[in-house]
Amino acid sequence: MASIQNFFIKLFLKVVIDKKKQINLPVKVTRKSLEKLSGMAKLPQGVKYEKIDIDGVPVEWCIPDNLKNAGVILYTHGGGYVAGSIRTHRGTTGRLAIASKTKCISVEYGLAPENPFPAALNDVIKVYHFLLKQGYDSKKIVISGDSAGGGLAVATLLKLRDDNAPQPAAGVLLSPWLDLELTGQSATTMASTDPMVVPEALREFGLMYTTKDNLRNPLTSPLYANLKGLPPFYIQASSSEVLYDDTTRFEKKLKEAGVVCNVEYWKNMLHVWQAYAPVLPEAQKAINKLGEYIEKKTR
Repeated sequence: MASIQNFFIKLFLKVVIDKKKQINLPVKVTRKSLEKLSGMAKLPQGVKYEKIDIDGVPVEWCIPDNLKNAGVILYTHGGGYVAGSIRTHRGTTGRLAIASKTKCISVEYGLAPENPFPAALNDVIKVYHFLLKQGYDSKKIVISGDSAGGGLAVATLLKLRDDNAPQPAAGVLLSPWLDLELTGQSATTMASTDPMVVPEALREFGLMYTTKDNLRNPLTSPLYANLKGLPPFYIQASSSEVLYDDTTRFEKKLKEAGVVCNVEYWKNMLHVWQAYAPVLPEAQKAINKLGEYIEKKTR
């Protein structure tokens, strides 16, 4: 049974988010809204943040006080490819670092429409190769992301595989967006109950990120990719979110391709509920489970 906190957070979001107004909303407003919403959450204690620049790509190291492992989490934030930043996801990356006892490097990749595909992917690939040059073992690197960042994380793994680059230890996804066209049933059945995600708005974001004839490119919509040869995955998704079917279909394809995957479906949770860890018990529980998995991969 979901917590009372979960009920009140959903109620709060229904009040503050006018879903009808999300359609055709200017990108600048979308970005400011996400910054404002994320700014309400307290940052975790026990982690230091350090910004650096990697050949024009801003990144932020999240270094936990309980650092134990030699590996690193490479994190790609969500925001529909048009919004989000290091700042909006600082709480999540910090908590993942603490829970896994592992450094996390958060990437501020170029956003659409100013920087359409493949700009974001190129930025993440650049950061990955930077880690290798710094001496990090690829087998101790976990690539993780939420929502659009989850799709970008998978695209990164596909690109690395196709380029015959050293493969990371695993992919860790939080409510991933893997189909820019939103062809899954849940995009319709959950549209009225999901308090955050508006399918029509996401489709608009997809067309800002790439062209209409490129929406099923495996590097924009990894659901349509050949997944053979990818590293293991751990995925958390809600069974009551618009993007639910992105994960169910992806899980099926992973298994068909022989890729090891551990997929958990949480009932009645928000899209990327892990971000609400300061006030939501289920969020911290999910973060702890993510941390346990990542720690095993980065020792």
